[in-house]
Amino acid sequence: MTDDAPLRRPLRADARRNVEKIVSAAGALIAEHGAEASLEEVARRAGVGSATLHRHFPSRQVLLEAVFKDRVEALCAKARDLLAEPDPGEALFTWLRAVGAHAVANRGLGASLLHADDPTLGKTCHDMITDAGDALLACARAAGVVRPGITIGELLKLVSAIALATEREPDGAAEADRLLAIAIHGVRAR
Repeated sequence: MTDDAPLRRPLRADARRNVEKIVSAAGALIAEHGAEASLEEVARRAGVGSATLHRHFPSRQVLLEAVFKDRVEALCAKARDLLAEPDPGEALFTWLRAVGAHAVANRGLGASLLHADDPTLGKTCHDMITDAGDALLACARAAGVVRPGITIGELLKLVSAIALATEREPDGAAEADRLLAIAIHGVRAR
């Protein structure tokens, strides 16, 4: 074989369970404390030692990406499901609200990944979200229910800004949804 990348063996069952417990604990702590949640607390909640955590996730950023990727895959699956909806505008707006709720719940996780020292971390997830949203926007645009010239990048920035502004509010998800409803009104075709 000429590939320089090392071959990866599948994880043993116990190692796979540890990874799942670590990602789950990290997700819960991020929801509570944001992307800067303590790695020691992640290990403690997962019921593993710090060495086990670092063996599977050599840096905070790698762990954050693992947490984020699972959530992004769920958002992308929702976008694919919404493509079958009869009203493409409502499908797009429903998905944007889901993205907003996702961003509020992740408390800085996406931004943390996009501004990491390693530019490849988070890029895959960002591309997945952009592609999923672009498909919904294209359908809404073809149906004439969104203003021309609006891009998925602009819509995602808008959702991200709203999420950032509300993520520390006591009822941030509801506040984000209200603000997004106002923004969506401005996106609709006249």
